[in-house]
Amino acid sequence: MTMEPSRDITRLLEIMAALRTPVTGCPWDLEQNFETIKPYTIEEAYEVADAIERKDMGDLCEELGDLLLQVVFHAQMAEEKGQFSFGDVVEAITRKMIRRHPHVFAVSDADTPGAVKAQWDEIKAEEKRERAERRGKAGYVEQDNGLLGSVQRSFPALTEALKIQEKAAKVGFDWKEAAPILDKIEEEIGELREALADGNQQAVADELGDLIFATVNIGRHVGADPEMALRGTNTKFRKRFRYIETSLEASGEDIGGASLERMEELWVEAKGLRNSP
Repeated sequence: MTMEPSRDITRLLEIMAALRTPVTGCPWDLEQNFETIKPYTIEEAYEVADAIERKDMGDLCEELGDLLLQVVFHAQMAEEKGQFSFGDVVEAITRKMIRRHPHVFAVSDADTPGAVKAQWDEIKAEEKRERAERRGKAGYVEQDNGLLGSVQRSFPALTEALKIQEKAAKVGFDWKEAAPILDKIEEEIGELREALADGNQQAVADELGDLIFATVNIGRHVGADPEMALRGTNTKFRKRFRYIETSLEASGEDIGGASLERMEELWVEAKGLRNSP
């Protein structure tokens, strides 16, 4: 079978169907299922985010294609089971976007960003009630019907913490300013010190989690997404550590034999570079 690239989504659907065709398809693609593909879906979403952070439009175009392939892959497997098709996915999201934007596609008095956000939240809440009713009729058991039930446990931990805090804040379970959160962070640091002194590994893990959760909270209050903030720090660390490596290589030194003091000296140099974050 021969295939030519195309700008038409139909060609991608044809390619995916061919890859999943028994006997003539790809052995690797044929043995996949929703669970085995799930990690790749998450990975591709992160690679899209990485391309955006690097401002690499060429990579972004390619990574968006990889992410789109994941959607097509899942839809193809679902269609094979008679559950839904790619067309159903497209119809569902178009219906949702039209419904959530009555100020664009229907009649609404939401004419400011704040009013649009409030309207969006109201519509989402209505959709959640309808989804719960539909799932109930289908026999699905909701694991958590509480306020935090809509926060996906599959989110990265930092994102999940942020979403949980945002939900709790909507009903007033929140500090009004950042200062008390900083006090809470200092309190958690003290408790982590105590756990370390006691040598209780479980307590250390618990207190570390509490500290990170409180740190996420301060990020939320100052408008800094913790996931993105940490990714920025990771990028900064990579750049500075690479400076250490290249500097040692240039002077004929082996990084494996370099002292901490020597590496710290180069780290300070990296921080002082004009273009260093």
